[in-house]
Amino acid sequence: MAALRVCLSLTICFLLAHGTLAKNDAPCQLTSWKSGFKTFIKRHIPNGAPTSLDQNEWENYIRKGGCDRPTQSFLHPRDEERVKAVCTERGGKTYKDNLCISREPFNFITVRSVKDTCGIKSITPETKHLILACEVLENQCLPVHFEGNPDNDRPSNNARGCRDPQGRSHAPSFKTTWLWLLSVPLIIISG
Repeated sequence: MAALRVCLSLTICFLLAHGTLAKNDAPCQLTSWKSGFKTFIKRHIPNGAPTSLDQNEWENYIRKGGCDRPTQSFLHPRDEERVKAVCTERGGKTYKDNLCISREPFNFITVRSVKDTCGIKSITPETKHLILACEVLENQCLPVHFEGNPDNDRPSNNARGCRDPQGRSHAPSFKTTWLWLLSVPLIIISG
């Protein structure tokens, strides 16, 4: 019987921990990835990125920064505040899971390179609505991931804003709640 209690207790702990480590299923929820926004800026709005479509400039830039990601999208530094606004009521709408889609299209450059060789396959200027993963870091909802938009999706008129007007985070999702509900009978059984 003691072994059963230990097994049930470990199962409960695992289920509860799994729920806290899972990706958020709505935008603007707390995250444990504290460097997410800094990583986003470094990858997508870096200082010194070329603004031209010159292949030699991009190859030199990619070579310095590493070509471990074969597809990279770069936004202009002057758009940083607009990009951050995608994770707010005024700048973005809920897309799916923890993703927001910008209300307005953005201009950016997508560079495709050969992994590990840094050879440039293509440099493409694009104008699309941004799809960004948005998480709460230091009491502010900020982008932490740039999601591709290959189908050129646009925000739905029926979608709610990425953050409510009071700036509160969205309520915890049902995915986490059912784990807590599941744990109650297990605690009762093991008790």
